[in-house]
Amino acid sequence: MEQGRAREDARPYASPGTPPDARVPEQARGEHTHSEPPPPRIVQRHSVRGQVLDALRAALVGGELTPGQVYSAPALGARFGVSATPVREAMQQLAAEGSVEVVPNRGFRVSERGPRELAELAEVRALIEVPVMLRLARTVPEADWCALRPLADATVAAAAVGHRAAYAESDRAFHRAVLALSGNQQLVAVADDLHRRSQWPLVNGPADRRADLLADAAEHVALLDALIARDLAAVRSLVGEHFNGSEA
Repeated sequence: MEQGRAREDARPYASPGTPPDARVPEQARGEHTHSEPPPPRIVQRHSVRGQVLDALRAALVGGELTPGQVYSAPALGARFGVSATPVREAMQQLAAEGSVEVVPNRGFRVSERGPRELAELAEVRALIEVPVMLRLARTVPEADWCALRPLADATVAAAAVGHRAAYAESDRAFHRAVLALSGNQQLVAVADDLHRRSQWPLVNGPADRRADLLADAAEHVALLDALIARDLAAVRSLVGEHFNGSEA
């Protein structure tokens, strides 16, 4: 009896009318259940996966991973100093984006994209982005365009040092920011996916394309200048030239 009363007295305070068998959740007492994974491990795992994904994307854009070549998750994990698990997770994401193909029992093959496929991607991008940019050129205030100047300058800086991976990120950031002024997030997401797919290097393409990057970056600056000046004729010409040039 005394032991039972002691256990009852040890229960946390409950208001009158609380059922005798009511229990305060363990989380409310600052304790973790056995089925609740420790938060630091969850954060760390996603952080590693994200870092590996960024590193793989940079390697793809930079040509360090060869189109048509098969890479295993353990080998790539050793390269990045991580286990094979986050590599597999990152590669699955890249497979969903069309950047690699799953090869059963071997690993992942880097997708091969020739000039025709890249030209088709450029055409689809132009069909989506050009009308939007021309509409925005008529409606967006000058101050909003001026706010994009650092993004245009970032593409020039990346092109100047020939850093293809950094240029790819800054290039997409500039286009996302322009399209985001439309207020259509679905449009931004679709256009960004197409843009990312068009950035992988050509099969047997030239290793050094700094001149191409510099020319592309210069078009960003010129386009932004035309948008700020509301020069619709220049905007139309520059946008058309920008997408036609991306087919090269």
